[in-house]
This record gives sequence, structure tokens and C-alpha cells, in this order.
Amino acid sequence: MLFPRIVVAGCGNPLFADDGFGPAVIEALQEVDLPDDVKVIDAGLGGPHFVFTLLDPEVTERLIIVDCADFGGEPGQLARLKVEDLPPGAYRDAHSWDLAEPLQRIKDRVEITIIGCQPGRVSAPEFEMGLSEEVESAVPRTVALILNEIGVENGTL
Repeated sequence: MLFPRIVVAGCGNPLFADDGFGPAVIEALQEVDLPDDVKVIDAGLGGPHFVFTLLDPEVTERLIIVDCADFGGEPGQLARLKVEDLPPGAYRDAHSWDLAEPLQRIKDRVEITIIGCQPGRVSAPEFEMGLSEEVESAVPRTVALILNEIGVENGTL
């Protein structure tokens, strides 16, 4: 299979505390027995750029992005967002490119869901490994949510 039907991409940097939420969820998902047409990937900081290389709108039906997101909730709270819910500049890369714009361009051909977790602390530019207790507790809930989203009833952990 050259392109997957479903892509789940975790974005973020584990060196900056709760910004490592997306990669932590991907690490947990990699322990689950998933269908062959589902690709889970730790997309790191370049996630939205990298993710586009995994998509073919003729084959890929679904993109799920997992990241920490400040939506004003309690630390560890999850939100299911659509591309339209992203404020301008919410996904801006190191080169100041607004990454929500390319997501807007493909949203009519690929179903896009962003699962955001309200961070407790993001330590950038200082390094701080490890998730806060609240965000750590959101990882298994997020895995269960993603499994439900992609129709996997009892993923084997």
C-alpha cells in the first residue's frame, strides 16, 4: 500500500513538556494492532509539512492530527476540532507559513479532525522533558477516542 486510507499524525516536541502530547499519543497507538490501511506517525514539529507527503486525496479518506492546543480549557481536557475551528496562525511553522491554509485546501477531499489537548505547561524555549500529570492522563483517553474515530473496537494493547 503506497498511501494509507487513514493517517493519524502526532505533532509536537517532547522537549517542551506538554508539547510532547502528540508524539506520546502516537507512541501509545504504535502498541495497538491497527488495520493495514491506517498509518500512525510521529510528525514532530514539521508535522503539517510532513503529513502532506503521506496523503493522496484519491486514496486517503481521513487525516487525524493530534496536538496540544490552547482552547482555554482545563489542563488535560480534550477537544475535537475542525479546520474551520483553528484561529488564523494556529499552526505556524518556523518559516512563518500558516499551515491551516493548506489544510483548508484539502478539507473537501480528505476528512480532517484535530484532537487537541489543553496543555498544563509548555516550556519552550527552555527544555523540560515529560508531560504534566493532567496531560499524561489524557493520552489513554485520546487513544480510545482515535480508535473509536477510525472504527477499531478493541485495539490490542
